Amino acid sequence: MKEEVNVGLLGLGVVGSAVAGALLEKEAMIAGRVGCPVRLRKVLVRHAGKERAVSPSMLTLDPSTVLDDPEIDIVVELMGGEKPAHDYLLRAIQKGKQVVTANKEVMAKFGPEIMDAASTMGVDVAFEASVGGGIPVVGPFRLDLLANNIQQITAIINGTTNYILSRMAKEGIDFDAALKAAQSRGYAEPDPRNDVEGIDAAYKLAILATLGFHARVRPEDIFTEGITKLTAQDFRYAAELGYTIKLLAIAREVDGQIEARVHPAFVPLDHTLASVNGVFNAVHILGDLVGPVMFYGRGAGPGPTSSAVVADIIDLAQRLHSGSVMRPPVPLEKTKRLRPVEDVESRYYLRLQVVNRPGVFAQITRVLGEAEISLASVIQKSETDSGRIAEVVLTTYEATEAAMRVALRALSALPVIEEVSNVIRVEDTSRPARN
Repeated sequence: MKEEVNVGLLGLGVVGSAVAGALLEKEAMIAGRVGCPVRLRKVLVRHAGKERAVSPSMLTLDPSTVLDDPEIDIVVELMGGEKPAHDYLLRAIQKGKQVVTANKEVMAKFGPEIMDAASTMGVDVAFEASVGGGIPVVGPFRLDLLANNIQQITAIINGTTNYILSRMAKEGIDFDAALKAAQSRGYAEPDPRNDVEGIDAAYKLAILATLGFHARVRPEDIFTEGITKLTAQDFRYAAELGYTIKLLAIAREVDGQIEARVHPAFVPLDHTLASVNGVFNAVHILGDLVGPVMFYGRGAGPGPTSSAVVADIIDLAQRLHSGSVMRPPVPLEKTKRLRPVEDVESRYYLRLQVVNRPGVFAQITRVLGEAEISLASVIQKSETDSGRIAEVVLTTYEATEAAMRVALRALSALPVIEEVSNVIRVEDTSRPARN
């Protein structure tokens, strides 16, 4: 039993500063909820001499000052990136320290191994802030939803892309203009690749899918497609068909296999995820007992993220104070396998530029029929000034990814097809997978 809990912080950036500020400003409140004082003792920074929000006596440039100090009980990693954060987390665990991290990349790539190492040492790893900022979603998977067989996870878990797509839908602007607006407001990095290419969302889905399906899901196993090919036309046609477009992170269990993917998708306007706009995130979960539940809120930023981090610190400090720290790691079922993306079934939207002459639809229908894909609708939307090229929008019934790839190659080879402008999956996000 600890009568005082000491915290060491790795990183004092935007989130780190918010966490340090909360620990110092809320010291009395936190002590009351834990049952003993919780003190911020040491903070690792990269550069000396800058004005900081904490006392200079707390600052250090040497990670050993935090990681090897026997008085430090909880190490909080807020550096971001894979290296050296991964090494520091393992080192802290080996020293018998409790660990809190907001690092989605490290937990996506190495989460089960880190938790196994912590279990061996009799300590715990808390990582609520690694997905969804201040939205409580990791905790429910580790406790509240354990009685359920999770059937599906459908999430909007990247605020940057959701802001961009919300602007495109509302204002009818193209991707480049929406990205610049996001960057001007600080919602997108100068190099936005991890966000707009879906990499950040894939990290977070790997964490959620591993927790939800008790199976090892790695980021590299997740089919990932970004939002850079979306245009204002796609949003107009989506609205006409009764949909909006979101970057979805989807995981579900089908025939004993785990299907995991991140990509833009048409979402029905009457689904709850369709109204998640701006920088907000949402995680929609379907369990066999609980049915559909959704967690919603701000998915990033110093306030929401520090809320999750400090809550994890309080939880660990309460357990240190009571003398009962250990929480079992998530058990993984090694028999579960990842489903090949070629076997994934979805409906599709296709936007084509075609030569405007008789017989074109017949050729398109023949190609799709040979791939065993059925058309749901065909609409000729517009013509060029010369009238030679027309834009055609198609939607299909359910087809496998493999069949669609075959069809797209054949369509691209047709002389009457000038361009396959875009292909977007159409998701009925409330429909459970067929088993």
